[in-house]
Amino acid sequence: MTYVVTENCIKCKYTDCVEVCPVDCFYEGENMLVIHPDECIDCGVCEPECPADAIKPDTEPGLEKWLGVNAEYAKSWPNITQKKDPPGDAKEHDGEGGKFEKYFSSKAGAGD
Repeated sequence: MTYVVTENCIKCKYTDCVEVCPVDCFYEGENMLVIHPDECIDCGVCEPECPADAIKPDTEPGLEKWLGVNAEYAKSWPNITQKKDPPGDAKEHDGEGGKFEKYFSSKAGAGD
């Protein structure tokens, strides 16, 4: 089992999760984070830290797409280990549907 970052992270990009991760397996894109599935130790401490409820265990049904997104972009985006301020409009996008199609960016974020 591993944890995956899902659609609700897009445009919210809270980084509370990276601060508690003991193995630094988060990677930063322009408008979301991902978890490297081969580095995640399945400890679960990140899941309750996410204000947007965007982190889920990969055992939940229907997350195959997100496991693929996490695995693909964790290879090219920079590692992030420190909490940053969320985007100014994060609360406006929390819970919005269809964010992947509307907003997803494959561009890398800044990382640490």
